[in-house]
Amino acid sequence: MYLLALLGNGALLAVVQIDTTLHQPMFLLLAILAATDLGLATSIAPGLLAVLWLGPWLVPYAACLVQMFFVHALTAMESGVLLAMACDHAVAGGRPLHYPILVAKARVGYVSLALALKAVAIVVPFPLLVARFGHFRDKTIGHAYCAHMAVVELVVGNTQANNLYGLTLPLAVSGLDILGITGSYGLIAHAVLQLPTQEVGSRAFGTCSSHICVILAFYVPGLFSYLTHRFCQHTVPKPVHILLSNIYLLLPPALNPLIYGVRIK
Repeated sequence: MYLLALLGNGALLAVVQIDTTLHQPMFLLLAILAATDLGLATSIAPGLLAVLWLGPWLVPYAACLVQMFFVHALTAMESGVLLAMACDHAVAGGRPLHYPILVAKARVGYVSLALALKAVAIVVPFPLLVARFGHFRDKTIGHAYCAHMAVVELVVGNTQANNLYGLTLPLAVSGLDILGITGSYGLIAHAVLQLPTQEVGSRAFGTCSSHICVILAFYVPGLFSYLTHRFCQHTVPKPVHILLSNIYLLLPPALNPLIYGVRIK
């Protein structure tokens, strides 16, 4: 999956860069999504492959905190980009005549910068909350990468703040983004129903099908992994938790280029 993510997203970025006809807000957002997918897959896959090939290996504490930051920040960034793409589709479907004015290239840059700053701001507390602990029950992480809660399970001390922030942050960020995406597609559905013919409506909604597939590929494994970790921790075996978390982070970067590549072609 990692090789597929590298080749697919790399090719997607190259196509958008080379083909000047694709220098439009919709495809620029797609390029941002591809770059985020590359970073997300690269943040965990090399370490995972090293464990599979060489067995458990020593990771410096600082490197573990850095990986924790990038994994969670890029996950939040991807969720935000999916929301931005949904809003882009909503404007294109609901206000097509005003689309070039409302969604300009410069505004895509501003939105991307805002999403990156938001991701950094909400994820910085993760490594900071963990860095305050100096003693651990065990130095072996029962996970394929340095996830926040996987490291918190090993510390000695009061982890109430870590548990509270680790519980509320995914729910708040993902919940708000999902709410925004749902509202955007509600506007799209309303606009499609107002179109004069069913054929035109089907074609208009068909342009959103690839984005819906990407949304499902990202949120469904993530939600399933989150719920099993939070509420089925003692009933679901640990290897299943690890497998689900790896699928959640590696499956979307591998599938997204395939889904969107067909549309660009």
